Amino acid sequence: MLWMTAFHFCFDLDFFGFINEDFYRDPVWTGQRTAIVSLFLFTAGLSQAVALHQGQTWVRFWRRWLQVAGAALLVTAGSVAMFPNSFIYFGVLHGIAAMLIIVRLTAGWGACLWWLGALVIALKFAAPHAIATWPALDVLNSPALNWLGLINRKPITEDYVPLAPWLGVMWWGMAAGQWALRHRPHLLGTADAAATGVRRGLVTLGRWSLSYYLLHQPALLGLVWVAAQMR
Repeated sequence: MLWMTAFHFCFDLDFFGFINEDFYRDPVWTGQRTAIVSLFLFTAGLSQAVALHQGQTWVRFWRRWLQVAGAALLVTAGSVAMFPNSFIYFGVLHGIAAMLIIVRLTAGWGACLWWLGALVIALKFAAPHAIATWPALDVLNSPALNWLGLINRKPITEDYVPLAPWLGVMWWGMAAGQWALRHRPHLLGTADAAATGVRRGLVTLGRWSLSYYLLHQPALLGLVWVAAQMR
């Protein structure tokens, strides 16, 4: 989350002309985005493993899912206002909302989740060759289907997190969490009641991750906009 904040701050500086970077093609920035999203989705899968281990009911799951889905709609609405020609229709929160259901339903598949995750990731790289070989598959590039991720042309949107390859990363997170709970539970941390200082701040940040995700970028944009007006 701290890495994401720094990344978005740099994006905002570029948006308002303080720096000049290519966030859409420069590997320095696209590589960071890939790493940040991977950490987000791996952690989301791991967290689902912990939630199930702690007895999370479907009622509680759906309550949380509605929060994520509602937040995704807010992101879409905000991006339409700011980027009308490249608004977000299947970004991180949209992807998480879809993947959470799939990961929850397949949580009992055990070690198969490692192989399924690898398969989904591989499909992302195989799709461009398949579409080039069978032109009829170009329909997968359409807005109605490109959320699957089986494309050879990236859609014009500010944030794009389709099922392939990202469902694979979340499946790996679930599998890793289940393995850790069985064999290395200490890797998932201990009670944080006595946490102080920086650690306590990070614990709080993690507990309010969705709220922070929604609010940090508007706050950063506001600050950079004020600086731009002063300049």
